[in-house]
Amino acid sequence: MRDYEIVYIFDSALDRTVIDQRLERFNQLATGDGSGEILAVEHWGKRQLAYPIQKHDNGYYVVVQFRTEAKHLPEFERAIKLDEQVLRHLVVVSEGELPTPASSIAEPARFRRRDVEDEDEDEDNEDDEG
Repeated sequence: MRDYEIVYIFDSALDRTVIDQRLERFNQLATGDGSGEILAVEHWGKRQLAYPIQKHDNGYYVVVQFRTEAKHLPEFERAIKLDEQVLRHLVVVSEGELPTPASSIAEPARFRRRDVEDEDEDEDNEDDEG
């Protein structure tokens, strides 16, 4: 068995209860014959899409981590593709903790502007020389 992660983008016009019903059905397919399990479900909510998908500007994002046999994935993905309310989905092998949406985390130091850090280093080097 392996750990997987899927990101769903549902039509944002759907009600939360309808989304939960669809997720329940997909989760049953993902876990197969009961040997798999759902590890985590996180609703990220409605977000603006980077580009329109099927004439939609917004989507409802859900991330699910699950453990299952690889043999269950083809039928699982087939069911998702047939659901017209799922705008996009992506299944990947899970690498650890459930990700957090970018809007809720602070900008890590490694993504700060390099030129600001370089200026600070230059000033420190000037002090050492003089």
